[in-house]
Amino acid sequence: MSTVEQLSPAVRKPATYADLEAVHPHLVAEILDGELVTHPRPRLKHAVASSALGAELNDAFQRGRSGPGGWMILDEPELHLGPQVVVPDIAGWRLERFQALPDKAYAETPPDWVCEVVSPSTEIYDRSTKRRIYADAGVPFLWILDPRLEMLETFTLTGRQWLLDATLSGKDDVNAAPFEAITFPLTILWPLNPAPDTQNAQ
Repeated sequence: MSTVEQLSPAVRKPATYADLEAVHPHLVAEILDGELVTHPRPRLKHAVASSALGAELNDAFQRGRSGPGGWMILDEPELHLGPQVVVPDIAGWRLERFQALPDKAYAETPPDWVCEVVSPSTEIYDRSTKRRIYADAGVPFLWILDPRLEMLETFTLTGRQWLLDATLSGKDDVNAAPFEAITFPLTILWPLNPAPDTQNAQ
């Protein structure tokens, strides 16, 4: 479960990058609105979905083998967006905005697209605080992938608000901005569903 380091209002101070660096490496750490937020590494179904989506987009938009290329796509990059430190599951930049990798552990250029793969420990942040942070930073596109419900929601930033473009589930095909140059079945993101519990079924 995610944890937020809390102090009483009288003595609370904004979290620092030193606080973040002191977090155990087995946890993902972010600074959201001045608070240090940590959560455990995701479950395997989350990791499979995130890896499968990243592989599909990397092949088409980073390597350019099954699509047009022109993007840099990274898994779990650390982003410094003003005072906010966020770690999306996947983020992408058009190459004209990200032509060289910075010689540091984080990126300060807001991405052109982010995807959050929600889990019980992160969903409240992914759907609220981090969505607002991405909008404030001017990130044009946001995808929210839910492996538990096997559902994908895609959003476009309009002004300062997120507009829901599509809600995909079941055997739907994914053809969504900013990656509408390719189409792929949503089902490839969860190829290993849990086996039936045959013992309890008897």
